[in-house]
Amino acid sequence: MFGLILGVTARIHYAVRGFMPSNILLDALHTRRGLKWGAPAMLLAVPYALAAVFSAGQADAGGSGWFNLLALVFVWNALKFVVAGPVTLMRLLRLRSRAAQARRRAARAVYEVVEPDRIAEPALSSTQA
Repeated sequence: MFGLILGVTARIHYAVRGFMPSNILLDALHTRRGLKWGAPAMLLAVPYALAAVFSAGQADAGGSGWFNLLALVFVWNALKFVVAGPVTLMRLLRLRSRAAQARRRAARAVYEVVEPDRIAEPALSSTQA
């Protein structure tokens, strides 16, 4: 029974995911081209937080109880953007360091192919002499 509930929930989640603007933007941020926009995208948490405060205020002022649910959704989206900024920044730094390592390895390999006679022979230790 648990497997059925989990399967139905997962299918609904992925079907609806394409219609949620915050998830579409977060998916774009986690691509290779979008990683550099992670830190500026954290600023989108501010309007979501303001909308959450407004919705909670409307609920407290005697408005519909649905404003509480709306405030919860706004807070959740704000937290997603706050977390996405540092995560994408770390992924970008890791990606750039790996690219730099690959460039250094490629340059070293080209240098060894072009000038193989300049590679030093291993020195004999005192026990081998």
